Amino acid sequence: MTLKNNKSRQLRDLLESPELEFLLEAHNGISAKLVQQAGFKGIWASGLAMSAQFCVRDSNEASWTQVVDMLEFMSDATDIPILLDGDTGYGNFNNMRRLVRKLEQRGIAGVCVEDKEFPKTNSFIDGGKQALADINEFCGKIRAGKDSQQDPDFCIVARVEALIAGWGMDEALKRASAYCEAGADAILIHSRQSRADEILAFAGAWDGSCPLVIVPTKYYSTPVDVFRKAGVSLVIWANQMIRSSVRAMENTSREIFEQQSLVDVEDLITDVDSIFRLQGADELLRAQERYLNSAGECRALVLAASRGNNLYELTEDRPKAMLNIRGKPLLQRLVDEFKKRSVNDITVIAGYKSEALDLNGVDIRLNTRYESTGELYSLACARDKFSDDMVIMYGDLLFRSYILQDLLEHDGEIVIVVDSLINEKEITGAPDFVWCDRPDDRSMFMQDVKLQRVREEKLPDDPPSGRWTGMMRVRSQGRLWLEQALDELESGDGFDRLTLPDLLNHLTLSGRPVTVHYINGHWLDVNNVNDIDRAGDFTSD
Repeated sequence: MTLKNNKSRQLRDLLESPELEFLLEAHNGISAKLVQQAGFKGIWASGLAMSAQFCVRDSNEASWTQVVDMLEFMSDATDIPILLDGDTGYGNFNNMRRLVRKLEQRGIAGVCVEDKEFPKTNSFIDGGKQALADINEFCGKIRAGKDSQQDPDFCIVARVEALIAGWGMDEALKRASAYCEAGADAILIHSRQSRADEILAFAGAWDGSCPLVIVPTKYYSTPVDVFRKAGVSLVIWANQMIRSSVRAMENTSREIFEQQSLVDVEDLITDVDSIFRLQGADELLRAQERYLNSAGECRALVLAASRGNNLYELTEDRPKAMLNIRGKPLLQRLVDEFKKRSVNDITVIAGYKSEALDLNGVDIRLNTRYESTGELYSLACARDKFSDDMVIMYGDLLFRSYILQDLLEHDGEIVIVVDSLINEKEITGAPDFVWCDRPDDRSMFMQDVKLQRVREEKLPDDPPSGRWTGMMRVRSQGRLWLEQALDELESGDGFDRLTLPDLLNHLTLSGRPVTVHYINGHWLDVNNVNDIDRAGDFTSD
């Protein structure tokens, strides 16, 4: 059995299921993928939502061929059945025949057609008594559709508009019976009332000759158990995806316009990597790993060997980097930030309670001497992972996503991230104050600034340029400089206790240019319990 036929069988099974089943609206490929991802067994391709995503009225202003083209993307993106809201069938019986053939060709499982005149008017717009199609003409349209289908499981649902158009219960029941006799696979009964009384009355009077479908857009507060007891087969949530996306886009566009910045928006919206995942980019990445040389991709080295002595009992059974920050380990949040930027080759240098590093998708290197050694010794434990493009970072950092993105876009050979905002009240650990050859000029982006020195203490008459955040990037020639500096420092005394600031100072004293990328806040290094409380400002979930 083909996948296309299988989808039609799935829809028929939903309609004939002894359980109450549900469809959720979608209007393009990505919304259809999200409906499937949420766990729904089927999709309602809403006429209102599809016309809205084209920004035209729900009055057949989008042509049926445009609708079918969009359905093809939706069908390709999903494995669950799609029931099209086919309005009036886009014309007479002949249009209906062609529509069914084209839907089957694209793997669409079924179509719902309503007994209004073409072009249709949305049921919730015109409050007056609306014109309905002649019963015999509409029955002929159903028969034409059934005669045209090649897949015996393709479903045609007849939507009865008598209640919503003001024609009364008797007319609704008469039409529903006629449509079933003409071959409809199910009846959709619609109502504009805010209570389900009208729908329940219809269900109570219905003889059950066809499965019953409802769309509780107006009477949404009715518990679904009421529908189960009434014998309803299928509930359609008909327009919530398009409505929720409009609300989100309104808020985001307004925020960006008013703030003239993405800083307060970027961490609250879906990351680009999630879009790639929905698009199926992972398959392309797997192909690239197989067919292309990935040696030039950026790598990450994360130093996470320490316990965090100022965190007391919180780190009795785990290193500082595995502290829980709003339901997710600190180190996992850092790994997620790298993966957002397609930095997928991540090495963590562990030490204290290394067995607690329960992370997927990372390589672990152990510093077995973590109690008596410093940061440079830990870094040297991962020298086999050095590459011509790598980010070196402390494992206790939280930061806004744009900081890593800007660091990855900087073209310096060795680049460090320096915060020019020094708030003494927020400094909880041993600060790495930085002096540079130029102060931060916020009117310029990615200035040509070079590091002069790094140290913990500062003098009143020698104000620093900022604080080093613990983030650095090393590229091509910079890698050679770094490895040469490590060799030189290892050959001297006291290497075991040296830090990354010692490495940076050695580089500058050796005449190696270390470029500074200035930021203005929006980061945090976790050193004590108060920092954990502040960490919520840098998380979005």
